Amino acid sequence: MADKKPGIDQTLIRDLANILNETDLTEIEVEQEDLRIRVSRAGTPQYVSAPVPAMAAPVQAASAAVAQATAAESARASKNAVTAPMVGTAYLSPVPGSRPFVEAGATVKEGQTILIIEAMKTMNQIPAPRSGRVVEILVEDGAPVEYGEALIIIE
Repeated sequence: MADKKPGIDQTLIRDLANILNETDLTEIEVEQEDLRIRVSRAGTPQYVSAPVPAMAAPVQAASAAVAQATAAESARASKNAVTAPMVGTAYLSPVPGSRPFVEAGATVKEGQTILIIEAMKTMNQIPAPRSGRVVEILVEDGAPVEYGEALIIIE
C-alpha cells in the first residue's frame, strides 16, 4: 500500500489541476504555512508546436509580448508592490459599474479592501498590507492574475 503524506489535501490538488485546464496555464503553485504545492503540465501546449507556420508566428509574437509586459511589470514593481496571494480574476470594484475600491493617488489604510480576486467561484477581498498612497494600479478590472503577480503599488 502506498504511503499517503499527512496534511496533503488531494481535493486542493485536483482543484489546482482544474484551474490549469480552465485557464490554459502551464503551472500553478500554492503555499500555505509550511506546505507548498506545485502542479504543472508535462510538455508544451499543442498550439505552440503546431506545424502550421501561420499559427506559430502569432503565438510566438504573443508570447514575446507577454514576456515584455511581464518584464516591464517586474521593473515597475518594488518592495511596495501588493502581490496576488492566489491565481484568479482581479476585480477593482465590488460590483460591475460601481466605483473602484481604490484609485491611483488615493490614500489607503492597512486592512482596507483594495480589490477582489475571484478564485474557484469565491470572491476573496484583498486588504492593503500597509497604510500609504496608491501610486499605481498594475492590473485591469476583470484581468486574470497569477500567484505573486504585482497588483498595486502602495508607498
